[in-house]
Amino acid sequence: MDLKDILQPIVQNADLHARFLNTLSLMENTGARKISASEHKTKVTYIVLKHASEEARHAFYLKKQIQKIADLADYPTYENPYLIASFASYAYLHWLDLQICRYLKNTLGLTGTELRFAAYLLVTYAIEVRADELYPIYQDVLDETGSKVTVKSIILEEEGHLAEMLIQLEAFSPDWKTHADKACAFEQELFDNWVKELAIESVK
Repeated sequence: MDLKDILQPIVQNADLHARFLNTLSLMENTGARKISASEHKTKVTYIVLKHASEEARHAFYLKKQIQKIADLADYPTYENPYLIASFASYAYLHWLDLQICRYLKNTLGLTGTELRFAAYLLVTYAIEVRADELYPIYQDVLDETGSKVTVKSIILEEEGHLAEMLIQLEAFSPDWKTHADKACAFEQELFDNWVKELAIESVK
């Protein structure tokens, strides 16, 4: 089923839409936390700090958007009742991080801080590629349904994030494309599972 077709009934149902926004907020917040966890104690660059802060701001922004369609108090936390596709959403970044860490250990023999930073690069790249696809589709549905919600500012920032990740990946390895393609393959499987759960909940 096409993602746009799945999002249409979600956006047109206030409760489903609020839970979808809360779910996107959860995923952005998880990304921000993972970036912070990957940081070296002292060798924290401007780009890494900027990226972590912007992901956290996206999480807040998406949470705040709920107020345009529902009572924010009805979706207070990231607990299951306030999310959509909760299992796949919780697992998404954690499983991607785990798979990429395993790949980097087995392929490049990385450990410790080097492993954490390399995993940050590949996980973030794969997620930014996905964000560049997901958010514009979501925005199209918002426009078509006349929703007050908007993610245009996030779309612009995610495009900048992807460009920044490419710079860091090129500095990381001359063979970065091979590793990045592997990360995207891991992500595709997890994304497909997430979309399947969304589709099931969108017709309940």
